[in-house]
Amino acid sequence: MPPSTTPRHGPAARTGGHRHPDLDRAFAATERFRSEKAAIAAGYHRTEVCASSPMGGMGYHYVNPDLVGSLDPEKPAALLYEPGPNGTRRLVALEYVVNDRDADLETDDDRPSLFGQEFQGPMPGHEPTMPVHYDLHAWLFKKNPQGMFAEWLPAGALPRGERVTDRRRAGRDR
Repeated sequence: MPPSTTPRHGPAARTGGHRHPDLDRAFAATERFRSEKAAIAAGYHRTEVCASSPMGGMGYHYVNPDLVGSLDPEKPAALLYEPGPNGTRRLVALEYVVNDRDADLETDDDRPSLFGQEFQGPMPGHEPTMPVHYDLHAWLFKKNPQGMFAEWLPAGALPRGERVTDRRRAGRDR
């Protein structure tokens, strides 16, 4: 679907029966990142690994390391893209990442929240240099049947033949 006709789930997003005003802010501020070039120009680093697990998929993560720790709805640490036709990628979700202050998987007294939702975690890093952290996904650009803040898009959402990393098999799943 061309970007101009892609369904817009952001402004219609609901939590607990009420739309959270920060979701509208997040959508408006990040809609320009439907263009992969705009995301890269804004400091997001493109990855070539499409995250998946037996629970479903997330897509390609574009991470802006300067925004890790941001609780500003307009400044997510990562943008998630799904594979599209002919090597294109489509923006589907935002991810907010906050490092755990004490790096202890057994404590969560510093758990952040955004959009009226608590972050998931604490969890180990998904890469060798990534610290213990919390994260929150917001599926603003693609409807997720599991919910706006679900971690995974249901299985089958990623086209066959894509290179994926399975966090569960890598021992890094939550």
